[in-house]
Amino acid sequence: MAKYNGHPKCKLVLLPSGRQGMVEAGESVLDAARTLGVEIESICGGRQTCGKCLIEVESGTFDKHGVTSQMSNLSEPEEIERTYADEHKINLKTQRLSCATRIIDDVVIHVPIESQARKQIIRKEASDLALEVNPAVKLHYVEVPQGILGGPSDWDRLRDALKDQWNLDDLNIDLKALQTLHSKLIEGNWAVTVTVWQDREIMRIEPGYVESLYGLAIDIGSTTVACYLCDLRTGEVRSTTAMMNPQIRFGEDLMSRVSYAMNEPQGVLRMNQAIVKAISELSGQAAEEAGIKPHEITDIVLVGNTVMHHLFLGIDPTPLGGAPFTLSIQDALDVNARDLNIKNTHPGAKAHILPCIAGHVGADNVGVLLAEQPSFDDQISLIVDIGTNAEILLGREGEIYSASSPTGPAFEGAQISHGQRAAPGAIERVRIDKQLGSVRYRVVGDERWSDELTEGESLQPTGICGSGIIEVVAELFLAGLIDNGGLFQEDASHRSPAVRYNGRTAEIVIAQSEESGSQQEIIVTQNDIRAIQLAKGALYAGVRLLMNHMEVDHVDRIKLAGAFGSYIDPKYAMVIGLIPDCNLDQVQSIGNAAGDGARIALLNREQRDIAARASREVNYVETAMEPTFQEYFVDAMVLPHARDKFEHIEDLLSNIKSSDLRPSQRRREHIDRA
Repeated sequence: MAKYNGHPKCKLVLLPSGRQGMVEAGESVLDAARTLGVEIESICGGRQTCGKCLIEVESGTFDKHGVTSQMSNLSEPEEIERTYADEHKINLKTQRLSCATRIIDDVVIHVPIESQARKQIIRKEASDLALEVNPAVKLHYVEVPQGILGGPSDWDRLRDALKDQWNLDDLNIDLKALQTLHSKLIEGNWAVTVTVWQDREIMRIEPGYVESLYGLAIDIGSTTVACYLCDLRTGEVRSTTAMMNPQIRFGEDLMSRVSYAMNEPQGVLRMNQAIVKAISELSGQAAEEAGIKPHEITDIVLVGNTVMHHLFLGIDPTPLGGAPFTLSIQDALDVNARDLNIKNTHPGAKAHILPCIAGHVGADNVGVLLAEQPSFDDQISLIVDIGTNAEILLGREGEIYSASSPTGPAFEGAQISHGQRAAPGAIERVRIDKQLGSVRYRVVGDERWSDELTEGESLQPTGICGSGIIEVVAELFLAGLIDNGGLFQEDASHRSPAVRYNGRTAEIVIAQSEESGSQQEIIVTQNDIRAIQLAKGALYAGVRLLMNHMEVDHVDRIKLAGAFGSYIDPKYAMVIGLIPDCNLDQVQSIGNAAGDGARIALLNREQRDIAARASREVNYVETAMEPTFQEYFVDAMVLPHARDKFEHIEDLLSNIKSSDLRPSQRRREHIDRA
């Protein structure tokens, strides 16, 4: 517990949003969370009767936050809360009602998705695909002769009938299906519909004639897990569900989770159980939304980066944390879903995991490759899937290069003073008047700009998300308020009323406290700008390495993949040098391409073989081992770049004062420190 202005203060860290700050000792978790901009559901208004505000206490030492958290750092449950817990079977050793719980020391709190008043917007929607539907599992209706005394077994008669009626030979049968065979034959009056996987194994038997055949395509992202329920007969996406990856509580980025696996004896097991439980929940939700029964789901295809891939399979990812970044397995896998402990599917459901490319380029990148490979023609195409790691593909007809760059979580709002993931109330668009220096903004969920409101109205911003912070940096640069080293100009506070100095460093106020839904100013600091520079520098350096290996000096088109990439304004991405110079008309968002690749592999079995071949043919570049990466990285820290030209936005850059682009000693020192 710290002293702040003479009053006792406690540090509160809220997951999965990552929001944190000093709050008053003795304040309820419900109220304290709201002051930090995290809205917790409370239908009863804090009367301890609705139970919607349940939170979980994280126990342990969190070095990144400088907090040792435990349940005793909260007030003891009182009679009303204990009574409610007894009636509703709540374990007060792990969960508490945030309205009844007061903070008495530094603590880390996890707010479950069901307790969040502002549910996260998951921007991973299925895009249209033109694809021949030829799934790995298929239905076969078959009429089976009745058994006779001393005659062949049920299985022999079913197998012979399938050979005679469907020309299916050398079939095996899953044990779970075999256990139901006789009862299904009786129930169907000796006619059944069997689901056959890869023309080799019977994995489901249904009485009579059945048409239902469904599968899941799942993209396990570091931040988001997206699930698409598809009709395997028509290819139609019947429902889309998504949630925040619950592994975030163990680490916001991949290396944090590798570290957790390395340092915690049960770390791999905990993270494996968390992601499997999440997938099981998404499967159940998807089935409910589509109006089907979970047992109708018979096939699953999954993609994810290499760390997510290993943790999902229960494999220790520690070797991926350091050179030579060795994968436990690179090839595609076919396993029984029940062996992975996935619930809410048919007991015999199969799971196919797409192959990985190398230590830091996983099955998600293969999914992107599968979805976008037809676009690799004689033009040079760059595809970037932006997340906590940026997966990069650079290709043209006949050759494809791939790499991964450690961008970190800054683009998703983490490591930013008032950063947050995209949710209603998050600032996502920002403009700075070049003459007056005034700031206006838009928030997620409202099309109005802050300067278009009538008196007394407010957009109630709660923080700033990735697209917003990129636009802040770009607008500051275009307005000449920061130089190309990312530093605020010495006269910036005189040229903009929104800029002020806090000690020796400057910051810009995007929203005043009276405008904010969290009742505190929303600012962007010099360190926030630096975090974006570090992230964009790493991404651009990875792109530059691939261009160097392909021996090209330009790209013809750029495709931005992933939930975050889908909502970046290409112009502002180019202004800060997040992506290389290109005709802006040739920069497009392609949505969740990794998820599209998973859907392709789910709907067409032949595409799985294509994915396996493609993963072996890609030229992989390990950025961590490239001697020129650091040089490219330092050059890319400059806005937009120290050397590379940006001819397609020359008109924008030409309006910046020449003094703002002139190299300076303080800029050089700033970059060297970074």
